[in-house]
Amino acid sequence: MPELRKDPIVGRWVIISTERGKRPTSFSAVSKRVAARMCPFCPGQEENTPPEIFAHRRPDSEPNRPGWNLRVIPNKFPALIVEGKLNREPQGIYDKMDGVGAHEVIIETADHAVDLVDMTDEGARDVFWAYRERMMDLERDSRLKYILIFKNHGEAAGASLEHSHSQLIATPIVPKRVSEEIDGARRYFEFKERCIFCDIVRQELQDQVRVVKDYDAFVAIEPFAPRFPFETWIIPKMHQSSYLELSDAEHLTLARAFKDTLARIKIALNDPPFNYILHTRPVSREHQEYFHWHFEIIPKLTKVAGFERGSGFYINPTAPEEAAAYLRSIDTADLARFRQSEPAESEK
Repeated sequence: MPELRKDPIVGRWVIISTERGKRPTSFSAVSKRVAARMCPFCPGQEENTPPEIFAHRRPDSEPNRPGWNLRVIPNKFPALIVEGKLNREPQGIYDKMDGVGAHEVIIETADHAVDLVDMTDEGARDVFWAYRERMMDLERDSRLKYILIFKNHGEAAGASLEHSHSQLIATPIVPKRVSEEIDGARRYFEFKERCIFCDIVRQELQDQVRVVKDYDAFVAIEPFAPRFPFETWIIPKMHQSSYLELSDAEHLTLARAFKDTLARIKIALNDPPFNYILHTRPVSREHQEYFHWHFEIIPKLTKVAGFERGSGFYINPTAPEEAAAYLRSIDTADLARFRQSEPAESEK
């Protein structure tokens, strides 16, 4: 059984999950061809994964069989598990509880060689739809307080399998990083009676120095004080505190914005490993005037070392204004050449 333990000094919860150490890896030990044949996320390998929770599949296909385009399964090596009660208890001055939550894998495509940036607009939209569907389902569980969507792309960014996938972890507490963001947004709203994220969007669109691209309902920016070089946020222009407020039509716009932004990062930085994270309002809260959901995309270009770990400061060697200008410089012709060089999903 995993455990959650609370640091009594800074209030940060950590997950102790020894099962995670048993995960396989398909990267350096085998070639891509062998990895694809052995990959548990590929069609025909369904028996090697837990039973699916959700899928987009052909009408004539059966659950847990080939014929799917997108598939959501429980993580075989979960950080937290669905079964059980929280069982909060002290150990002297320490606090702990059982590792109850949810850990799911969104297998984004049946094609081993296709990543999110290579998909059709509709295929990418289905990925973002799947996030919403799983979040809506899990929000009904009263034990859960937060649902975090994230993607690890590349071994250096934490991906243990190369088949394109993202993950969802639902936790019985609100993570400290999210709480800090929410608390800061609340303080700003109490002082100015405006959402800080809405103010950021307005200022960045006016100044244009840190805007990567304006995507109608969304904008991609380099934040003013980024922790990492080329850290990029995708934010809805209209105020929405929860990702669940996104309309059906906006999912397609978001998918196009994501694909374009990731293509720029891939071209500019030679396909770096990266993470992206969705920050949204906690579970079971009504619309919040002060918080604003957004995605954070973080290419892994630098290492977190002693100073960062010891101080909480991050040293970023690239100014966000320079990063934004560089990503903007990837023009339409560059993007067109990139897309022509990538075979269509049906050809891979």
